[in-house]
Order: sequence, then C-alpha cells, then structure tokens
Amino acid sequence: MAMTLYAHPFSSYSQKVLIALYENGTPFTYRVLGPDDPAAGAEWVGLWPLKRFPVLVDRGETLVESSVIIEHLALRHPGPVRLLPDDPKAALAARMMDRFFDNYVMTPMQKIVLDHLRPAGERDPYGVAQAREQLDDAYRWLDGAMAEREWACGEDFTLADCAAAPALFYADWVHEIDTAFGHVRAYRARLLARPSFAQAVDEARPYRKLFPPGAPDRD
Repeated sequence: MAMTLYAHPFSSYSQKVLIALYENGTPFTYRVLGPDDPAAGAEWVGLWPLKRFPVLVDRGETLVESSVIIEHLALRHPGPVRLLPDDPKAALAARMMDRFFDNYVMTPMQKIVLDHLRPAGERDPYGVAQAREQLDDAYRWLDGAMAEREWACGEDFTLADCAAAPALFYADWVHEIDTAFGHVRAYRARLLARPSFAQAVDEARPYRKLFPPGAPDRD
C-alpha cells in the first residue's frame, strides 16, 4: 500500500518532506489540503486534531513533524540518497543542522510572514525587528559554516538540506540575504537547482499570490 501524505505545496514544512520523497522517487499518494478536496481536510483533522501539516500515513501508522517523517522514510523506505547518514556522528551533525534551519531560519521567517496576517492595530513591530536580527545572525553563522561545503553537512545531501531549502527560500523573500553572505546565497542557489526542490517550487507556483507579504518576482 502506498503512503499517503497530507500537505500543501506552498507550505515550507510540506516542501521539506516532499524533497525527501522526491530525492528517492518514493511512491506516495498526495492529498493536497485545501478547498478543492474537503474530504482530505476531514481525514487530516481526524488523524491529527492539532491541525498541523504535513502528516504521513504509512501502513496504518500516522507520523507528524517533518523531521520525524523524514527519519521514518530513511528507516522504512531507504533509497540511494541517504538522508540520514549511517554513521552516528554524521547523523548527529545532520540533525543539528536540521534543527538550526527549523529553529533559527524557518521560525523567524514565519514570525515575519504571520505578522502580516494580524489586524493593523495588533501587529508586533518589535517582534518582527527581533526576527530580522535573528535571521541576520543565522545568515552570518551559516556563511562561515558553508565556506567549504557543498551541502549543509559536507559532500552529501541529507535531512539538513531538506530543511534548508524551503527555509532559505522563503527567508530570502522576507529578509533578503545580504550580498556579504555570498556562501549562503550560493548555497540557496544550489538548493534551487536541485531537481527535488525545483519540483516542489514549481508545484507551489500557483499559490504564490497567497504569500501574505507578497511574493517577489523571482525564483
């Protein structure tokens, strides 16, 4: 039985899991969450009442949280691209970088995006300024880390790069990566050229009008 993924093409965490699936050509049924398929939405809420996505169902087992889903794929559906290295020390490094991208790039990016959805009188300019500072700090640290790396943990594409791709993609939209951080900008470009992420980006193009701050005319 094929796995079923409940997700949305424009969601950063959905894209993170889609990259992992596309990297190894893993077969799955894609249930796109939205008004065009209310049944998918009802199934999703029944599976995960906290109403967060993506959610993966594999042979009756429900998995939530993008990092956990990707680790599950690496264990139960391994392919030629080893998204979680076999070596424990290398796996720990991949997990650390995965948390870096989720916590220090994705989270402040989402703070800026979600502030645009608040009523005008309830916005949080101080919180947004803090998020921008955190993104600059993250870009600065990452620029040094990527100085001699092709991918987040070295020569191999891993879980960490699945996290990095949508995080840096959207973060650059809301708080552009300064030209001083050339290694980060080059890494983002390599991620965009990766076929798995390029496919996820293309699938999300019809939804760009939904981006609260307004999507730039690039990428």
